[in-house]
Amino acid sequence: MDVCTAAVAALPVGGAGLSAMSRAAPSHPLCSTDDISERLEELQLTMGEGPCVDAFLHGSAVLTPDLLTRDLQDRWMVFAEAALEAGARAVFALPLQIGAISPGVLDLYARVPVRLDAEELADALAFADLATLVLLDTRVGETGGPRGDGVDDLGAHRAEIDQASGMLTVQLGVGIEEAFIRLRAYAYAQGRGLADVAADVVARRLRLPPDPEPDQAGEDT
Repeated sequence: MDVCTAAVAALPVGGAGLSAMSRAAPSHPLCSTDDISERLEELQLTMGEGPCVDAFLHGSAVLTPDLLTRDLQDRWMVFAEAALEAGARAVFALPLQIGAISPGVLDLYARVPVRLDAEELADALAFADLATLVLLDTRVGETGGPRGDGVDDLGAHRAEIDQASGMLTVQLGVGIEEAFIRLRAYAYAQGRGLADVAADVVARRLRLPPDPEPDQAGEDT
């Protein structure tokens, strides 16, 4: 997504990721600029904790200049350790908002401790505003025809994840939210991207058994 790439070029960060989030439906990672940012999006949505989750729930930016800070490690015990292991040291989560509409969160990370000064924070918030417009425009495009520039893949990824979740409701005999949780858990346990696992499920290359343990999932033969 162009806005993520532009944010990385303009700010003292190493990568950016964007997730579509909702209180009424499963959340999805939409894009990332590198492997670390992709991992951070997957970790937070899978674990249900981290700056991204807090930014969405509270509707305000969550700035973490150094994940090694003790109170942050206490606040996100699982995420902080996993994020550090993935290669992130600082994470900045900026909620996407227009009035009462909040379609997701823009995440930025750095490999070293970083503090955004006032000008840099203003720029980061501007990128979040832009991402909001692009994401909402893309959603309109999904129902009213193609719109937006450089975001054609966002709707396709989300549609495939939704399709995979729907298939799992039948395979596993569970509701749509539980199916999505199983899909996410499997992707996390296997160290794979959610979209990649969804593609395998849709293509029937992968079938998750009724057992809720993701490490017992196997592939069709």
